[in-house]
Amino acid sequence: MIVNESGEDYLETVLRLLSTGNDVHAVDVARQLGVSKPAVTKAMRLLTQKGYVEIADNHIHLTPAGEEYARAVYDKHRMLTAFLVKLGVGAEAAEADACRMEHLLSEETISAIRRFNLKD
Repeated sequence: MIVNESGEDYLETVLRLLSTGNDVHAVDVARQLGVSKPAVTKAMRLLTQKGYVEIADNHIHLTPAGEEYARAVYDKHRMLTAFLVKLGVGAEAAEADACRMEHLLSEETISAIRRFNLKD
């Protein structure tokens, strides 16, 4: 498990970039997150050590464990965004707030929001 939100953000970003069908490079992640390429290199080194990422020929790939973790974070992100929009928050603010909330809320709260979203 990753103990900080930036690691989760890196995994989620790699997942989103991979979903486009293109190869993912450190520069792509840096551009997406608004960080430096050396910051991405450092993060990828740590995620590789934890077994979430593999790098081959400068292409970033998620391991099965990394993909599972990234999908869980991204699913939580999408669910929180939908919840906030349902409350009347604008799409852009909902997206930004969900990005912060996904790392802070307890599983109990996440489960309650998920149940709330399923109503209708």
